[in-house]
Amino acid sequence: MKHFFNRRETIVTEALDGLLRTIGSGDLARLDGYPEIKVILRADWDKTKVSVVSGGGAGHEPSHAGFVGKGMLTAAVSGEIFASPSVEAVLAAIRAVSGPAGCLLIVKNYTGDRLNFGLAAEKARAEGFHVEMVIVADDIALPDINQPRGVAGTLFVHKIAGHLSEAGHDLAFVATAARAAAKDIVSLGMSLSSCSIPGQPHEDRFGENDGELGLGIHGEPGVERIAVQSADRLVAIMVERLAARLDPEATYALLINNLGSVPPLEMSVVANAVLASPLAKTIKLTIGPGPLMTALNMNGFSLSLIRLDAARETALQAPVGPHAWMPAKPVVSPAVVPMAKAAGQSAARKPSQDARTRSLLVTICERLIALETTLNGLDAKTGDGDTGSTVATGARSVLERLDALPLAEPAATLGAIGDILSASMGGSSGVLLSIFFTAAAQALESGASLAKALLAGLDRMTFYGGARMGDRTMVDALEPALRALDAKSVDEAAVAARRGAEATSAMDKAKAGRSAYVGSKLQGVVDPGAHAVAEVFAAAAALHEAA
Repeated sequence: MKHFFNRRETIVTEALDGLLRTIGSGDLARLDGYPEIKVILRADWDKTKVSVVSGGGAGHEPSHAGFVGKGMLTAAVSGEIFASPSVEAVLAAIRAVSGPAGCLLIVKNYTGDRLNFGLAAEKARAEGFHVEMVIVADDIALPDINQPRGVAGTLFVHKIAGHLSEAGHDLAFVATAARAAAKDIVSLGMSLSSCSIPGQPHEDRFGENDGELGLGIHGEPGVERIAVQSADRLVAIMVERLAARLDPEATYALLINNLGSVPPLEMSVVANAVLASPLAKTIKLTIGPGPLMTALNMNGFSLSLIRLDAARETALQAPVGPHAWMPAKPVVSPAVVPMAKAAGQSAARKPSQDARTRSLLVTICERLIALETTLNGLDAKTGDGDTGSTVATGARSVLERLDALPLAEPAATLGAIGDILSASMGGSSGVLLSIFFTAAAQALESGASLAKALLAGLDRMTFYGGARMGDRTMVDALEPALRALDAKSVDEAAVAARRGAEATSAMDKAKAGRSAYVGSKLQGVVDPGAHAVAEVFAAAAALHEAA
């Protein structure tokens, strides 16, 4: 795996300094102890209040240093990647931020963290500090384990304890509330890959088509391998496990955590799946989705829930200083606003049937849908790899609306297809094809033949799009095909389209379209748009011959 870093020995200290350089204020500082002592702390801390200290191995960013600030942690102690900080580092943090009010240590339930934070607590007590420790063991992945792991649900405890400390409560009160909160948290993770550590060889134990349920935030094996399937189904499996540990009469806050490398688009799909599941009826507040306690670049996510009462609800929604914390928000259903019609919009076209037109549209659309993978593969070599999906989306949209089309009226049908593609196909392809069909419809309605009308549509499309013959776009297949259709036949048009498409493979540089932005040589690869046009005319010719 490839990573951005200088030296493995300095990656953590450089990352912590990067955080301090980019927070935009002097609210945070670090202890002068690099590289052995890695502590980020509040520079403005009032020692008359209970200090709240947490930490652990690096690699979970923004945890833990990203949550140091007003209303959350007073200090965070970092170890090396996935390694607990030393006793001396934890003790240094306690000494730096603790006064007569005392210190609360919040520790994830891993042996190294328990031992190092625990011994530091004992040494601090021997020095006269008042120290309490809360251990968070929220992971429910391994049901028979005596010591469940502490994972992302720990952040609930950070937030609640930090809020109570900021409000001025004493150590006994803050510690009691934090321990009670920790007992009411459940978490479960899911990933499609393990994580890779910078500077170390990476071996992914996952197969191509499986993921893992319940793996730890250091990549430790989970409870079971699970086949890759739809997001809804994967979330349903997690929801079932989590729901079994919840009180159906209670309300909960949900934290949706990105474990490192899940794209924001997919995290929103996960969030929607959870909040559309049976679990949603118990969820009152959501935090995320976002990267809150990551596992380096793990391609996975976790769900954490805490039982709510009035005090916890207030604590979770209270504003804080750290920007890494994502505010807790009420769950709401998507609002839907009706679309306004444009002034002067023509009356809706009435549906009508024509067997030949319907057969032609079905044949062409089904051919384009079948080509999705092929076109995406071609586009991956010449663009961004989505031409097949874009074209298939448009084709499916036409098929879905087939019964509503005015098939007995050719001009109206072309216009309706233009409207459908404009709404359903993304990017430039949908707009260009919508222009093509809209202009062709106007020409046909004005008395032009079908071939002449399609050429008129091509003229408008090339005017707005800027592409011409030889520019390595779909025009290279579409223009010769339409000219052959005007002068000869559908069969000749199919031959001309195929020749035009194949000619694009001899062009090493595109002069228009997205391929124009590709610096590499394109010779030997057919333009995907031109290939789609050739397949459309081939399908039309085959249907014509069969008739």
